[in-house]
Amino acid sequence: MSAAGRPVAVVTGAARGIGAAVAGALASAGYDLVLGDVPNPGAVEGLAYPLATAHDLAEVEKHCRGLGAGVAALPCDVRSPADVARLVDAADGRLVAAVAVAGIIGADGPAWELDPSDLDRDLSVNLHGVANLARAAVPRLLDAPRGRGRFVAVVSSAGERGLPRLASYVAAKHAALGYVRALAADLGPTGVTANAVLPGSTATVLLDRTAGVYGLSGTGELARHQRLERLLDPAEIASAVVWLCSDGASATTGAALHVDGGFTG
Repeated sequence: MSAAGRPVAVVTGAARGIGAAVAGALASAGYDLVLGDVPNPGAVEGLAYPLATAHDLAEVEKHCRGLGAGVAALPCDVRSPADVARLVDAADGRLVAAVAVAGIIGADGPAWELDPSDLDRDLSVNLHGVANLARAAVPRLLDAPRGRGRFVAVVSSAGERGLPRLASYVAAKHAALGYVRALAADLGPTGVTANAVLPGSTATVLLDRTAGVYGLSGTGELARHQRLERLLDPAEIASAVVWLCSDGASATTGAALHVDGGFTG
């Protein structure tokens, strides 16, 4: 990573989709980066789709370097506090932003048939992954120049809505949003902000999985539930994240920023 004194942002789930878009947008905005994602596509057992690969993460690292950023890319399972702590340590004392993007869609089916082990797995990534990043990053963010520290979690519009057949995912996202709001309350007047971005149907692998849950012919059928009547691009979600990390968002904390094409509007 560059030692030029640029601010550093840590991003989990950075190898593809929204995480990759966030990494590129932050690189373009002048940040050096520490990027993390799972060590292999089967790192989380029981999923109906493969996770990102080491090659995916290397490609995002290459892209961000091409944008002028210093980049460290590390394998990171967000369920592991030690893995997440290594990401934060790699920021070399220059951390000003921590962005939790890593997430999964696991179990599907009627809520009353949900297996406890499936709920535990989905919570371990979608809730504990956020909390593990906060645990490692917030002490460093408190040392950032006053008013500069930022914590952002990419949650989901499911953090405020119920969705059929996805009780485990919905429960975990509601919990993650509640955690971020409580984190903002605890940070109070420190100058470090904590916010959540709630995307709607965005063109990612997770949306492919969602379409499969509902037996749809393709993800495009999900667009009709959004007032824009189109799928969102990961870059549109990334733009909101970059704003929340900026000086211009210094008065925004504890917010749930809907970038959902009007799904919840």
